[in-house]
Amino acid sequence: MYRKYVKRLIDIILSLTAIILLSPIMLIVYILVKVNLGSPAIFTQRRAGLYGEVFTLYKFRSMTNETDEQGELLPNKMRLTKFGKVLRSTSLDELPELFNILKGDMSIIGPRPLLEEYLPRYNERQMKRHNVRPGLTSYTAVNGRATLSWEERLEKDVWYVKNVSFWLDCKIIFKTILTVLKRENISSDRGKFMGNNVGKINDKKKNGV
Repeated sequence: MYRKYVKRLIDIILSLTAIILLSPIMLIVYILVKVNLGSPAIFTQRRAGLYGEVFTLYKFRSMTNETDEQGELLPNKMRLTKFGKVLRSTSLDELPELFNILKGDMSIIGPRPLLEEYLPRYNERQMKRHNVRPGLTSYTAVNGRATLSWEERLEKDVWYVKNVSFWLDCKIIFKTILTVLKRENISSDRGKFMGNNVGKINDKKKNGV
């Protein structure tokens, strides 16, 4: 009941309320991004969501569009400005994802949405992380995200899918607030996930893990 209906209802209520209350802050951040980094202020990227279906993720841009002599984008570290680091450390860059939640692409709590290109790289167990909507924050994010290997991170995602409940989500929200305030485990650079075995997308009719 909670996983199918209550969780989605809570997502709609909380995301809509947050959008209304935080709209002045989002407008200010939007203007600051335009001034400091230029256009577009909103960064979009294709991510894998529920059952592996791909959607467009929205975030505030935190990097420049600087390129090398061949016209290729410079490495992320070189394009991430001090302003961008502040956006990331405060999680302000994540605010546009509230619209993804309202649309139904994401949830408040769930495994973080990863790149579309990772889909064929998961093994069968790791693919189970897609049996729930991806989240704005996650069990993994508040349990050592910055120090975890890809395998450990994905294993925690699968654990969440198996154990999702109202009380677990409440604990994650509380720990997320503390993590953001302390600026702990905000980001990590473990490189891209290259996979281990070829995974398959779960059938949409399957509700279990």
